[in-house]
This record gives sequence, structure tokens and C-alpha cells, in this order.
Amino acid sequence: MYQIVKAEKLADKIYLCVVKAPRVARSCEPGEFVIVKLHEEGERIPLTICDFDREEGTVTIVFQTVGASTEQMASLKTGDSFRDFVGPLGNPSDFVKEDIGSLKKRKYLFVAGGVGAAPVYPQVKWMKEHGIDADVIVGSKTKDLLILTREMGEAAGSLYIATDDGSAGTKGMVTGVIEDLVEKQGKKYDVCVAIGPMIMMKFVCLLTKRLGIPTIVSLNPIMVDGTGMCGACRVTVGDQVKFACVDGPEFDGHLVNFDEAMKRQQIYKDQEGRAMLRLREGDTHHGGCGYCGGDR
Repeated sequence: MYQIVKAEKLADKIYLCVVKAPRVARSCEPGEFVIVKLHEEGERIPLTICDFDREEGTVTIVFQTVGASTEQMASLKTGDSFRDFVGPLGNPSDFVKEDIGSLKKRKYLFVAGGVGAAPVYPQVKWMKEHGIDADVIVGSKTKDLLILTREMGEAAGSLYIATDDGSAGTKGMVTGVIEDLVEKQGKKYDVCVAIGPMIMMKFVCLLTKRLGIPTIVSLNPIMVDGTGMCGACRVTVGDQVKFACVDGPEFDGHLVNFDEAMKRQQIYKDQEGRAMLRLREGDTHHGGCGYCGGDR
């Protein structure tokens, strides 16, 4: 069992857990993910690593309630435990393996949308710890859905906020901030890292391609099983077929077929909805739909 040493609600439907997992904490790097299970019969849920403390032996995860399993996870409290907490999985961010001197010659721009701030944070923190200055844009629908802005501000060279309704920072999308920084303020970026909803990453990549900025994206939103066996995260990158969980989760954003990836995302919406209905109706759920297994 993997004990939760801190449980916190960050925003509406967004939660943070700090989990005691010494072996995972000892080995993990920015960009990687873990698979968690609540109990023996629980669903395997892949979640990117938000932070880690090797000395304390803890790993921080952030999740949004999107289905029955994450709805159950939202009720976890300090002292509760996960049945399984497996990792690190996937591949670390490319810069982790690069020469520090070379990295310091580049200017990085990180773009985080919504819960994407969670996997962006350990990358920006790593940059700060290695003396590399990076700018960060964090976006959300409204200020009440912004997460980790204090932590991000402490690690970033410059932090920019964008909200759809203008309740915090710049009113509008993160793409508008990128355009302002590059085209109006004349800032130069050698690499952009964008993590967030698939549609956000798609439009960031369309923009950065026009601006000539190489861009890395994380396809963690389309992972299901997390081991490559289910095939749910199959994606076309350039002229090659990849699987986000074993070949990624990070890829060249200018080569990703986002339209194909988003269509694959929709395949599992029905199953998530049925599982949520079964959870909420409990013993009264009769499974009359014939698909969710509630009638057996």
C-alpha cells in the first residue's frame, strides 16, 4: 500500500495527492508518469508526475475528475492509501539527458493549459535547479481553475497568465500570449513545450510552426492502460505509428496528427459515462443499457 501524506483540492474537480513511494521517487524524472490503482479490482490510471522529493521518498500527482475512478480518488484523504503506485513509466523529457551547457544557450517557453500545469511544473523546476531560465504561460478558462501558479512563478524566469474570461492575467487564449511575446515584444524562443488539452496543443503547434519555434507536446491525455498493450494511445507522428505511453509521452508537436488523436480520445467517452453512472447510482443501478455489466 502507498500512503497519501497530503491530499488537497486545488480547484473545481482538480485534486493533488502527495504519495509515499520511495522507489518511484528515487528514479523518476520530469516527463514520466505513474500508474495508480485504488484497490485490487480498481482501474489502472496513468498520471504524469507533478513533483517528487527523493529525500522524503514522495511523489506528487494531480488529477481531474473525468470518470468513476477519479471521482472515487477525489474523496481520498491524508492517511488513505493507493493499492498500487507503479513507475516511473514512459520516457523522461529529452532535455534531462542533454548537456547543461548546451541547454543554457537555448531559450525555453513552456505553455500549460488547465491541468497541464501539473506535468509542466517539474520541467520548469528542473530548469531552475540547473540554472536555466525559462518563460512560462499558464492558461485556464477562469482564475478559479488556475493551479500551481505560485510554484510556477518561483521556478519560471517570467510567468504569464491567460484566462478565457479575463478574470486573471491576459484575456484570451495562450496562443494570444505567444503571439504578443514573439511578434510584439520581439522575444526569441528556441524551444516551446506545450502541455494541456489536445485542442490547445494543436493550436499552439499550428502557431509555433508558423513562427518557426520547434515544439514538444505531451500526449498523456490519450493514455488509458499505460503499458502499450491496449493500443488506446496509438498516434501518428510524421509517417510513423507511435504509442504515447511507451514511445512518449512527449513528441515533436509539429509532426503529431492531432485530429486523429482527438478522435481516438472520443472512443472511450461512452465507457467513462457508463462507469460514472454505475458509481453514482450504486445498488440501484440495474444495468439496463446492456453494455456496462451492471446487470450481471
